Amino acid sequence: MARRRVSNPLALAVLALLQERPMHPYEISRTLRERYKEFSIRLNYGSLYSVVEKLARRGLIEARETVREGRRPERTIYASTAAGRAEFEDWLSELLSTPQKEYPRFEAGLSLMSGLPPDEVADLLEQRCRQLELDLVSSEAALRNRPPELKSLLIIEWEYVYAMWRAELEWTRDLVREIRDGTLDGIEEWRTMHGQAGPQDGTSTQAGPQDGTSSEEGADDGVATSESAASEPTATESAAESATGPTAGAADDRSSRLASGTTGRAATRRSRSR
Repeated sequence: MARRRVSNPLALAVLALLQERPMHPYEISRTLRERYKEFSIRLNYGSLYSVVEKLARRGLIEARETVREGRRPERTIYASTAAGRAEFEDWLSELLSTPQKEYPRFEAGLSLMSGLPPDEVADLLEQRCRQLELDLVSSEAALRNRPPELKSLLIIEWEYVYAMWRAELEWTRDLVREIRDGTLDGIEEWRTMHGQAGPQDGTSTQAGPQDGTSSEEGADDGVATSESAASEPTATESAAESATGPTAGAADDRSSRLASGTTGRAATRRSRSR
């Protein structure tokens, strides 16, 4: 990775807008907000002025003129220099072409999740899934209601974010299921760490013949028990239904427009086995 004279992503956004035309800082801020860039790049007016000053000191932008409108304070209009253009192109090319290790908060939490009991972790992950579902619904509503002049090209990062949320939602649901049904590799050791017992093995779910009854009656009782068990949801099924909630199917359907292909932990395992 090249060492940048200014490394704040907001500086890249400023350089990008000044490739379009000269602007003063207020216009830069307004344009970034009109294009919803504050959702991808941390933006506040104070830091914007600081970034503009740094870019100017390093010769990447330059002041063209100072204007005054009515009684408003003077505003300095800046334009990109040749060096700024070269820096912008090189920086943007690097971001688009070169994967870089990042440190998401969720990844950090997952790496340490064994510090909490399995059932508690499953509950917390279900809570995360519900929030992701709500985020997908509300964000897609905002996307549908955006101004018509805001073309997809200007907010393509939204589709990327939705695809990542969709993949995270599927993957997290798979993880919750593996914790709940005890199929996660290492779950027994995890439960032992927290003094929890796992599902009982070897327990018959079908009643045998009772003392004083004929074997035929015992068989009938066994059939009845099996039919009753089949008609009632298991604890795992109930937990799964609670985790997804009534809007989960709708969220999946809406999200499928933004991310296609197989995702989730099963797909991850298959890719590792290749």
